[in-house]
Amino acid sequence: MNRRSVLKKIPLRANLFPGLGAKIHKTVFVLFLVQFVLVWLNLWTNFLAFGNARWPDGVLLVLTAATTLCSLARQLPAQNVMLASVIIVFIAGTVQTFGAVTAIPFGPYVYLPAIGQHLFEPLPWAVPIIWLVAILCARGVGRLMLRPWRKTRSYGFWLMGITATLVVFFDFGLEPFATQVKQYWFWSPSRAVLYWYSTPWVNFLGWAATALLILAFVTPSLINKKPVKHPPDYHPVIIWLLVNALFATGAITHQLWLASGVVVAQCVIVTIFALRGGAW
Repeated sequence: MNRRSVLKKIPLRANLFPGLGAKIHKTVFVLFLVQFVLVWLNLWTNFLAFGNARWPDGVLLVLTAATTLCSLARQLPAQNVMLASVIIVFIAGTVQTFGAVTAIPFGPYVYLPAIGQHLFEPLPWAVPIIWLVAILCARGVGRLMLRPWRKTRSYGFWLMGITATLVVFFDFGLEPFATQVKQYWFWSPSRAVLYWYSTPWVNFLGWAATALLILAFVTPSLINKKPVKHPPDYHPVIIWLLVNALFATGAITHQLWLASGVVVAQCVIVTIFALRGGAW
């Protein structure tokens, strides 16, 4: 028996563990849900007495990113998911570092100790991960919303535009939560005329521009070169709604009524359009 015939009898590595990817995704998703419930209950009632401990939020952020990536890996090759993650984290980290030093394009802000350890000054490790979750979840929600028009020529441009818009919506909920509830960062006084809970409105323009910049580079790696028809993927919507539920809960417990109302309203709108697209 020659070497070639022996190699033909060896099964491909991908077939050694059938269904492993789905099992990993389910496990990570369950861990995410458990940690989410713990953080949410503590935010609402403080019954766990986490106090000023930073690890519960850090674990939740890591699990949120992990379940998002595991879900994406069910539709794309693993190397595509890894490449997309590196691109998002690198660009977001670069822009946020530049912004912290120069106040461009977001406005003047300072990171506070509550956000956790820094990768390097002045960038906390959590910030690029927040962008990773925001971009991938927003794009997943956008794909579901645009499902009826996925075969049109302008689909790609619409997807980028809606994704950037959803990322800005995400930041509308994040800013009050980060500045008023958790004290992750502080906005320095500026010449801005309009503010959203101490956040200058130029920040949201910066988020939109940064999201579009990231999407311009990351989109090719998020396109499956061998497209296979998949059923509607509601996982990004679930993550989106749960994360925003955390923002809304923090706003309510601190009596930030306008912020909580805006978060709930955008969740209702996103849910309606996502369900409509998924039912197509």
